[in-house]
Amino acid sequence: MQSSANARAWRKPPGSSASTEACNRGPRSYFELVAVKALQDLKAWARRIKCDVVALWLAARDPRVPVAAKVAAAIIAAYALSPIDLIPDFIPILGYLDDVILVPLGIALAVRMIPAPLMQDLRERASAVGKPRSTGGLIAVMVLWLVAAAVIYRAVFAQP
Repeated sequence: MQSSANARAWRKPPGSSASTEACNRGPRSYFELVAVKALQDLKAWARRIKCDVVALWLAARDPRVPVAAKVAAAIIAAYALSPIDLIPDFIPILGYLDDVILVPLGIALAVRMIPAPLMQDLRERASAVGKPRSTGGLIAVMVLWLVAAAVIYRAVFAQP
């Protein structure tokens, strides 16, 4: 049986709701602490990725960047900044696979190809620049979708 002190501790104060009580109580267990820490780390990683995409966009236009790194940076930045995905997100599993795995791996590859001091300079410049839009990436993805549609149309409706 619970004591009256424990019963009072779990009573909600007047005017509070269950959601505000859950927010105010803070983490209670080791697992909640780990989950909060993991969420904070994930948010920090996402901010770094966003900054790196803009830095790669700048790297594609910087004359100090090696040519191979410039090409990789241009392709990755164009795809990451394109408003249209090559694989739409509504396709189960595959739709998010490019956003969660392929784009970060491409960003990591392109970042490794750029010399570290230069990448640091590009990151500093990227933090001052807003998020650009990739019209080239949009056009490239649209062309790929049109070519795929034409190939499928021709395969299905072709006359023998």
